[in-house]
Amino acid sequence: MLMSLLLSCLRRTGLLGLSLVLVACGAAQLQTNDSSTSPASSSSPGSSGKSIKVVTTFLPITLFSRAVAGDCAEVKALIPASSGPHDFQARPGDLAALREAKVLVKNGLEMEGFLDKLVASAENPALKVIDSSRGVATIDSPEEPGHTDAKAEVDAEHSHETGHGHGHGHTHGAVNPHIWLDPLRAVQQVETIRDGLVKADPSCAEGYRRNAEAYTTQLRALNTEIAGQLKPFQGKTFVAFHDFAPYFAERFGLKAEFVVDVPEINPTPADLQRVSEIVERSQLQALLSEPQEGNRSFNALAKDLGVRVSVFDPMETASEQASRDPGTYFSVMRRNVADLRQAFGG
Repeated sequence: MLMSLLLSCLRRTGLLGLSLVLVACGAAQLQTNDSSTSPASSSSPGSSGKSIKVVTTFLPITLFSRAVAGDCAEVKALIPASSGPHDFQARPGDLAALREAKVLVKNGLEMEGFLDKLVASAENPALKVIDSSRGVATIDSPEEPGHTDAKAEVDAEHSHETGHGHGHGHTHGAVNPHIWLDPLRAVQQVETIRDGLVKADPSCAEGYRRNAEAYTTQLRALNTEIAGQLKPFQGKTFVAFHDFAPYFAERFGLKAEFVVDVPEINPTPADLQRVSEIVERSQLQALLSEPQEGNRSFNALAKDLGVRVSVFDPMETASEQASRDPGTYFSVMRRNVADLRQAFGG
């Protein structure tokens, strides 16, 4: 039928007519294809063909990157949401993800001690690394008595069992890396991520800037909110299981103590004695553990002191669903503040 129509057109109009018929048929076919394309597969930034692939390291960096990327980029976490950077074990798929990515976003400050070797093994010279700690004022990690030997034992044991050396991420190094727990330092991290993504993907620069502005506005509002809630407790001391809280404490006029430097370490008798003295001196009503921690010594200490074990989530792990929602940062921080107020007796 179609051939008869074309021959008829050729006889009536000649070659030019045939050309017009073919153009019309092609246009009709194109229109048919367009009408069957779902919005998700369009050329908009929200499509499955997002412009660039971004790999992040662990939870807070994933939340910040997803907030900035929005529909402009595909963000994938290197470390599963249920695992923290302290117990990361590389998988074959991690190298593939880094080879395919255009951007890698990290916290920095030696939080991801495993990363340099992994990036080198990926052999992706085009990979742009965004260090979100760049330009952020830092706090030195204190050298508490007994902690250095304990850290060395943990690293030696891990190296013997797995064949991975000291750079596996089990020590914080000279600088405390938990900058994301200060909302205003988190603002700086988000802005650094924004600038890195704009440079890597100028085609969506306006989207990255708009998304970052919305998120940092919320972070500044959260900072003001927390400051108001914790103002009555300024100068008070709280005790966390591991050393994750100095930036949070500094921001809101508090004092943070800790039992051990990193969560893999078991408290020594000297650690427990030091904390006992702090609790008695400060009249603290709770010790702050983490969602993933269930340290027997810590729990026993709380019982001996007659205080509760409350929770302060340093946001190193979460459920997969929570890791996909940038709003998780705000809900967790508000819950932390509520629990901390209770620990102070508020």
